Amino acid sequence: MPGPMLTATIADAVRRGFRAGPLIVLGHALLEMALLTALVAGLAIWLREDFVLGILGIAGGVLLLRMGSTLARDAATIARSLSMTDWKQGKTLSASHPIRPVANGILLSLSNPYWTLWWATIGLNYLAIALRRGIPGLAAFYTGHILADLAWFSLVAAAVASGRRICPPHAAQGILLACGMVLAALGALFLGDGAGRLLPPL
Repeated sequence: MPGPMLTATIADAVRRGFRAGPLIVLGHALLEMALLTALVAGLAIWLREDFVLGILGIAGGVLLLRMGSTLARDAATIARSLSMTDWKQGKTLSASHPIRPVANGILLSLSNPYWTLWWATIGLNYLAIALRRGIPGLAAFYTGHILADLAWFSLVAAAVASGRRICPPHAAQGILLACGMVLAALGALFLGDGAGRLLPPL
């Protein structure tokens, strides 16, 4: 489903190339491993509470609004940071550090209250089925889930990274600007949803 991680993968692949996809998934996978451990320990009941989802929605909305507005603001600067020759050769920003997309994978997952809600409902049901087979079942479920994420986001990153060879820098600026606006819009959506869960009905 289109969301913050997909948008960030597209934006990061423009700047960092193919490796952005797997690195973002790595951050996502680390967070999901921690969440699975917490769910098995009994956290699930708390994740269904409107108060918890409301706090996550507001905090995530603020984070995405900031990330989106920063990306939109810096789109032109990022596009200019690569010369036309470097762009055609598919070179990435020299200052990019691999920890940044990993951290983005963690933060973008945490910022999405629907990710939490999915794990507290549908994901929990899958987890219960997997646990019938014990630890091997849990390991198989987690591995399959992460491999699916890795395959999809790597495909997206590969498509964007290879497309840079035929995409001029000004088009990249437009892509980054659009991604920033989408992240900001998702932030506003999550912020509104979170506030709605905390405020009493009229």
